Amino acid sequence: MSDTTVNDLFESSADDGVLSEESQSVLEVADIGEEINAAMGIDADDFESSEVVLVTMLIDDSYSIKSERNEDIVRNGHNMVIDSLQKTKQADSILAHTKYLNGTVLFPYQSIIQAEKMDNNNYSADGGTPLYDQTAIVMGTVLAKYQEFTDNGIACRTVTLIVTDGADMHSSKFNTAKKVEPLIRDLLRQENHIVAAMGIDDDYTDFKSVFSEMGIDDNWILTPDNTESEIRAAFNMFSQSATQASQSAVAFSQSAMGGFGN
Repeated sequence: MSDTTVNDLFESSADDGVLSEESQSVLEVADIGEEINAAMGIDADDFESSEVVLVTMLIDDSYSIKSERNEDIVRNGHNMVIDSLQKTKQADSILAHTKYLNGTVLFPYQSIIQAEKMDNNNYSADGGTPLYDQTAIVMGTVLAKYQEFTDNGIACRTVTLIVTDGADMHSSKFNTAKKVEPLIRDLLRQENHIVAAMGIDDDYTDFKSVFSEMGIDDNWILTPDNTESEIRAAFNMFSQSATQASQSAVAFSQSAMGGFGN
């Protein structure tokens, strides 16, 4: 990221009116710059296209995924998204980043062509559910990367997916949905960002309510039943939406307005 720091990008974002004072203060107090740096990946200076689409996935690796025997389903769903984007005509202008809910970075922002697939060796669901903490870090990462490209004169759009099969249980820095909400709200009001969420049914969590409190629009929330077919279908819906959004600024705008129903 050359000599620019994450804090520099946040300050630039605030100057541009993207990052509100509320979000800026939350990010400063949380002190998550090092975790964001680990995901920044390719420098904007080294990117050759005049526009870029950032596709980011936060994937649950809590033990309940394993206990419900959904590890392979989640792996395949993530890989389906990667495969679909790799086949688009716009693949050269798409960067991807995947992170797991317990903090492991599968890969930082890099060309979708080089994006790493999930497999038995790099994904094992045996952690907790720090949903709010990691969502805030991922949103901060998206915001910082978006600002880096914007500052370099590269038109940038972002598509983010958050996947979980349970409510937050282990967050510490961002211990309520309302602490995450300003970050998502700041991104969405720029109209260059899509934030989607998938809550895999656990029989008691109201995922619509949880994600809405986090600031995610209702039309970008999926709540599949805990079955292979439903989870696969939900990943497929996101894959189709991300592919459409990557095609052009107009297609992105149409997709953002329509949500999963578009």
